Amino acid sequence: MKFSLSKLFNRQSSSARIILAFFLSLILIGTFLLMLPIASVGGEVDFIDALFTSTSAVCVTGLIVQNTASFWTPFGKTVIILLIQIGGLGILTSVLFMVAFLRRKDNSIMQRSILRDAISAPQIGGIYKLSGFILITTFVIELAGACLMMPEFCKNYGNVGVLYGLFHSVSAFCNAGFDILPDTAPFSSLVSYQSVTLVNITLILLIVIGGIGFLTWDDIAVHRFDFNKYRLQTKLVLLFTFFLILIPFIYLYCFEFRELPGKERFLASLFQAVTPRTAGFATVDFGQMSETGLFMTIMLMLIGGSSGSTAGGIKVTTFAVVVIATIAVLRRREDATAFNRRVEKYIVMNAFALFAVYITLFLFGSFFINSYDGFPLVSSMFETASALATVGLTTGITPLLSAPSKAMLICFMYFGRVGGLTLAYAASSVNSIPLSKQATEKVNVG
Repeated sequence: MKFSLSKLFNRQSSSARIILAFFLSLILIGTFLLMLPIASVGGEVDFIDALFTSTSAVCVTGLIVQNTASFWTPFGKTVIILLIQIGGLGILTSVLFMVAFLRRKDNSIMQRSILRDAISAPQIGGIYKLSGFILITTFVIELAGACLMMPEFCKNYGNVGVLYGLFHSVSAFCNAGFDILPDTAPFSSLVSYQSVTLVNITLILLIVIGGIGFLTWDDIAVHRFDFNKYRLQTKLVLLFTFFLILIPFIYLYCFEFRELPGKERFLASLFQAVTPRTAGFATVDFGQMSETGLFMTIMLMLIGGSSGSTAGGIKVTTFAVVVIATIAVLRRREDATAFNRRVEKYIVMNAFALFAVYITLFLFGSFFINSYDGFPLVSSMFETASALATVGLTTGITPLLSAPSKAMLICFMYFGRVGGLTLAYAASSVNSIPLSKQATEKVNVG
């Protein structure tokens, strides 16, 4: 029987609804598997904790309510890493796998549209080729990262270090932030590897590569280092990513980690400048950082990585459009421009709308945790931003949250992974677009 994804859903369903259903189904399957007796050391786990862990893995967040290394069995850890890998690449993996498994090249417009939306591609044409390139490149990079870290892990843990290298490579590339190192204190992430250069640099490269977006890879693969031939999106991603790493690095090096020796200070500053967007690993205790450092980290988490990547957050491209549109307004220019290209007005409107939605949810979640659970406002803001932007960093309060706060963060992680615009498109209908425009009237602002 010929396979067609459209048969699984109503033909009138949008690709946005299918993407939402895919992630929700994966979360529920992961929850069921993690609740099995063979998944946890104690043989049982609360539903809310299993749901939280599954959502965190599928949404490549990294927030945990149970220590991944000691609480979950090898079966449970395998489930988690598979959820991270599938969730990191999104619906792309399932569609291509089903097509390949049935040995058919289904050219339906619906499947192509789903793939396009899943990786934020600009057009349907050539989508299967681009998707195949993404999958192959992903596995090659993850394998390379694992091979680089394996010697260090094997030196400390023996042959099991091979599995540790693979797990942390996938977790870093997918910007998940889960770790399974056994000799660290609970929820301490990679603090014990603060001074290990190879592990730090490898993880940094995996996080950045995974977070710059699939279209950026494609541009670099096609045009190599000819910056002028890149898409406007690629130029904005590379430029803003550079400064969003450089500026936090300078601040952290100069003001936060002055007590560390030279090499450790450099590595810690660079790692903590990269990981908020949006990996979730840490080589320092964020609970000991100053409020200024925490606020800067919160802003970095909310910005996140690039569109069409394994990262979450508002997205670098959204932030870039907001910045250049603001500059255009201040200069009294009608259009937002960058690199001699004009950004269309509907994209500017989408960027500001998405920015407003994220900030609103962020403030609501922060105030809720602060009021309901009684944690300090800064810690509440940090936890909310980490969930909403699918980061996974914490000041240590995640296991102490109440069930309502955990449920809210579960919803935030899901929202952050599928994206605000995807939810909006899924909730709207084709017939909701007006056929005529209403009269205009001037409103003074500012």
